Amino acid sequence: MPRNYIFSSESVGEGHPDKVCDSISDAVLDACLIGDPHSRVACEVYAKSNLVVVGGEITTASQVPYNDIVRETIRDIGYVHDDDVFHADKVFIINVITAQSPDIAQGVDTVAADGKGHAEQGAGDQGLMFGYACNETEELMPAPIMFAHRLGRELTRIRKAGEVKWLRPDAKTQVSVRYEGHQPVEITNVVISTQHSADVKHSEIRDFLIGEVIRKKLPPHLLTNNTEYLVNPTGRFVVGGPQGDTGLTGRKIIVDTYGGMGRHGGGAFSGKDPSKVDRSAAYMGRYVAKNIVAAGLAERAEVQFAYAIGYPKPVSIRIDTFGTNTVDEEKIEKAVTSVFSFKPADIVQQLDLLRPIYRQTTNYGHFGKIDDLDAITWERTDKADALKAAI
Repeated sequence: MPRNYIFSSESVGEGHPDKVCDSISDAVLDACLIGDPHSRVACEVYAKSNLVVVGGEITTASQVPYNDIVRETIRDIGYVHDDDVFHADKVFIINVITAQSPDIAQGVDTVAADGKGHAEQGAGDQGLMFGYACNETEELMPAPIMFAHRLGRELTRIRKAGEVKWLRPDAKTQVSVRYEGHQPVEITNVVISTQHSADVKHSEIRDFLIGEVIRKKLPPHLLTNNTEYLVNPTGRFVVGGPQGDTGLTGRKIIVDTYGGMGRHGGGAFSGKDPSKVDRSAAYMGRYVAKNIVAAGLAERAEVQFAYAIGYPKPVSIRIDTFGTNTVDEEKIEKAVTSVFSFKPADIVQQLDLLRPIYRQTTNYGHFGKIDDLDAITWERTDKADALKAAI
C-alpha cells in the first residue's frame, strides 16, 4: 500500500542568474533558426557581476547579432534599474563561439561517412532521456512543481505590470505537498524568496506575497491552518541576479523538468538545437508519457530511452507506470513503439522542432505549458486515441 509522504519542488524566476543564462542561450538559438532552420547550435552562457560570456559551438547561415541579443534579453528580464550592477546597457560581453566539430557534424548529417555505417541523421550525442506524466494536475504534471511555477509566474506578472514597485527580477519559489498514496491532500510549506528594492519593509513583502500571490494562485482546499509560509527567510534580498551569484546555462535541469518527481537523464536543454537528443528526445519522452496518461492507460508513466552518437535508432526503450497501469506494461510498450518513432529526424518532424520556439520554453519549466500547443507541441495529447487503438 502506498505510504504517506511530503514531496517538495522548487522553481526560479526569470531573473535568477542561471535562468538569465538559459534565456540568452535560447534567444541565440531562436535567432539562428529564424534565418537557418538547420542551424547547429550549442550555446552556453556565463554571467557574473557585470560580465556575460557567450560561448559554444554554432554553425549557421544566419547573421546573428550576439551582443544585441544579450542586451535585449537582459532588458526583457528587467535588469534596467539605475542601481543594478548587472544592467542591460552596461554589461561587458565576451564572445567565444566556434563552429560545430566536423566529427560530430558527420554523425548528425544525413550523409554517409567512413565508419558511420548509414546515411541517416544520427543522434547528436550518446545519453539517456526520460519523459514523465501523471494525473495530479490539468497539465498532467506533478503538483509540487506546477504550484511552484504558478507562484513564480505570478511574481513576474505583477513585477512587469508595475503593480508593486519594489519587486526585482531574481526570485525562487518552493512548495511542499503532503501525499496520501498518490493523492495530494495538503500543502505543508510554501517558500518565496524574491529580490526587492532597499526601501521596502520585510513585513510588507510578507503580507503582500501571502495575501496576493500564495492565497490567490494555490488551491485553497490544499492550504490549511498547518501550512507554513516562509517569505524571504533571510530577512533581506536586495543584492540578486548575477551580482549576487554566478549564472550558468543548464544548471536548473530539475526546475526545467518534473521538480524531481520524474527522473532526469542529466542533459540540459537551453541553447541546444533539436539535433541534440538531450533536448528533443526529452521533449519526445514527455509527449509519449503524457499521451499514455491521457489515454487512461496509467495514472502516471515514465518513459526512458537511450542513444549512441551518430546512430539513428534508440538503443533502448522502457516504460514504467509504477503499478498504476490499467493494461499490461508490455502492451503499452508495444503500442508506443508502433505509434511513435524515436529516430532523431523523426522526432524533429513529429514535434515540428525546426522553428524559433525555444525562448518560450526557458522559464517555469519546459513541460506543463498548455496555453500554446501550436508551439509547445510535446504537450499535445493527440496520440491518445492511437495508443488506445494500438492496445
